[in-house]
Amino acid sequence: MCDVVEETKPDVVSFHFGLPEPALVDRVKAGGLLMMGSATTAAEARWLEARGVDAIIAQGNEAGGHRGIFLSEDISTQPGTFALIPQIVDAVKVPVIAAGGIADARGIAAAFALGAAGVQIGSAYLWCPESKISAPHRAALKSARDDSTALTSLMTGRPARGIINRVMREIELISDVAPEFPLAAGALAPLRAKAEAQGSGDFSPLWAGQAAALGRAMPAGQLTKTLAAEALARMGTLATSKR
Repeated sequence: MCDVVEETKPDVVSFHFGLPEPALVDRVKAGGLLMMGSATTAAEARWLEARGVDAIIAQGNEAGGHRGIFLSEDISTQPGTFALIPQIVDAVKVPVIAAGGIADARGIAAAFALGAAGVQIGSAYLWCPESKISAPHRAALKSARDDSTALTSLMTGRPARGIINRVMREIELISDVAPEFPLAAGALAPLRAKAEAQGSGDFSPLWAGQAAALGRAMPAGQLTKTLAAEALARMGTLATSKR
């Protein structure tokens, strides 16, 4: 993978679950590439900054998909996005990008108000026609609510947030029976394939954050421009109201 990065020279290289071994990090930085890393606590943010990361992605507990946790295995103490952002902003000198539970202009404006230099949005883009999610996953998004997701290790062997389905309901969400990451995905693969062929997402990883219900089905480019315009208008209104 590092060979590909050196060959293609992307503007940014982003890491999850901490960082790879120092020799690989040195190769990335030697290419003059900007490097970002996910932090789920202020301690992880300081760890990443000390190892040369150029920006921190502050991933709150609301975020869909895999938790970026790497200095601990205790997900019960993971802070939410809007408690995490200001504490990471205070802990590091590099820019902080807010992630988790942000899907509209209100969340974007709130993140900037708390000191974020940028916002990373995931689940809202799953609604876009360009998204490659399965038909069952798309159907689950349409019926998602604020209480529709949970953290589970069943799908891959590492904690990740997704829309609750049969396998999550019938087996303990964080379970010792799940093979270690990433082997759990292979263990579920036959059931997933059979169920998806029947239009069911009962055994599929339906990754989504707690604000997935705020998503809107529109092309990704249009959504990006809409979110930017709405967020600027929202921040303008807040600035005016303070005067």
